[in-house]
Amino acid sequence: MKFELAELFCGPGGIALGAQLAGVVYNNRNNESFSIAPSWATDYDEATCRTYALNIHNSNELDLDTVVCQDVRELDIEALRPRQALAFGFPCNDFSSVGETKGLNGQFGPLYKYGVKYLQTHQPQWFVAENVSGLSHANGGKAFKLILREMEDAGYNITPHLYKFEEYGVPQARHRIIIVGIRKDLNTEFKVPAPTTPNQYKSSGEALTCPPIPEDAPNQERTRQSQQVVERLNYIRPGDNAWSEDIPEHLRLNVKGARLSNIYKRLNPNKPAYTVTGSGGGGTHMYHWEEPRALTNRERARLQTFPDNYRFCGNKESARKQIGMAVPPQGVAVILNAILKSFAGKDYNNVPSNVLMRFS
Repeated sequence: MKFELAELFCGPGGIALGAQLAGVVYNNRNNESFSIAPSWATDYDEATCRTYALNIHNSNELDLDTVVCQDVRELDIEALRPRQALAFGFPCNDFSSVGETKGLNGQFGPLYKYGVKYLQTHQPQWFVAENVSGLSHANGGKAFKLILREMEDAGYNITPHLYKFEEYGVPQARHRIIIVGIRKDLNTEFKVPAPTTPNQYKSSGEALTCPPIPEDAPNQERTRQSQQVVERLNYIRPGDNAWSEDIPEHLRLNVKGARLSNIYKRLNPNKPAYTVTGSGGGGTHMYHWEEPRALTNRERARLQTFPDNYRFCGNKESARKQIGMAVPPQGVAVILNAILKSFAGKDYNNVPSNVLMRFS
């Protein structure tokens, strides 16, 4: 069984690449194979869509049959060709703790409904939905309950879980809610895959140096740092930020109430990186533990587990945004592989959902 995968809010292809990395799972009784083939995707940003088309479909063109650049609110979902699987990392802007946390009252919060509409209309065999951890308490927890209920009412048994991706081989403390749904009539049970690296996290230092990034790797342009920033970074130790006591008075920031933030925070090479983000002004670009500079987009992509030949289209800021919004492919591959094993009837190490009981 090859599940054709459709994607809404596809981003630069983290889930699609994860689907390819999930590989093929065999049912030992009848030797039936199970795999996932990224088939069709859409996003509203042209550079993002071109990144997806280039790396997932090896194409420089956008095609109505593979990658569509369009606002989901203008998309005729009912006219789409049905696929056997759906992924939708619906926009997190209104659920993120970094934003205003408007939840369902914001501009982006209600966009999950387009994923639900696809489920209602086309009834794929399974789906994966992704969002930030803040989703669970947006609107006092009511938003998450509503979203889960609508997914269930569309005909699916759902398993939400807050995944800590550093526990799944990703060299970054990235925590995301992933909701897996299996159509109720299929009698297939999905269980949360157990962490693969629970006590041996991959460090940012290992990720960025083993092996070294090739000199001709794409998206490796460096940010021009002012002399003041360079001087400030030279006083910040690995793992510390702009409020280090080592920084002289004339180089300190005149900002209150942000001492625990990631502003001008340097990586600790012996630990996973802090969360890669896609936007923000000065001091938010993530900083090397040894060299007094911001990370390149290629280095950020490594922390997100994209291979070095994965090329992000558009200018430097566009690439930064794409990398920051992506789902880490190597992390989501573990989840997608568990889905394949569930359909193949194969056992795998699993753990209970850490959010299901709270919202049942």
